[in-house]
Amino acid sequence: MIAIDTSSLRRWAEGETGQDVDQVEAAIDSGEGTLPPAVVTEALSKAVLPEAFIHVVATLPVVPLRYGYWFRAGELRADAMRRGFKAKLADALIAQVCIDNDVPLITYDADFRHFTRAGLKLA
Repeated sequence: MIAIDTSSLRRWAEGETGQDVDQVEAAIDSGEGTLPPAVVTEALSKAVLPEAFIHVVATLPVVPLRYGYWFRAGELRADAMRRGFKAKLADALIAQVCIDNDVPLITYDADFRHFTRAGLKLA
């Protein structure tokens, strides 16, 4: 299983190129691609989306939440902010579900590197 962040999912859908886009393609093709719950919300949060993109989001499995997730996500975000890093709420939610499930994350967003100290694996 490998999680896909919104940044890379959108880049893949828009036909961009890059290592993250190649990883998304491979993850989807192999059946290993999965979406953190917050990515589902972010990905569908546009006024207009192609039906094919909505279909991909709807058919990919979602990484499950573990008991205590919301508390740990809050602590993760607070820790990053105490260290002086940007810590968007959605990023902390995505990072924590990946940490809890020991699932690496494909992302184009460099802000996720701030969560590697807590155990986030970047693909």
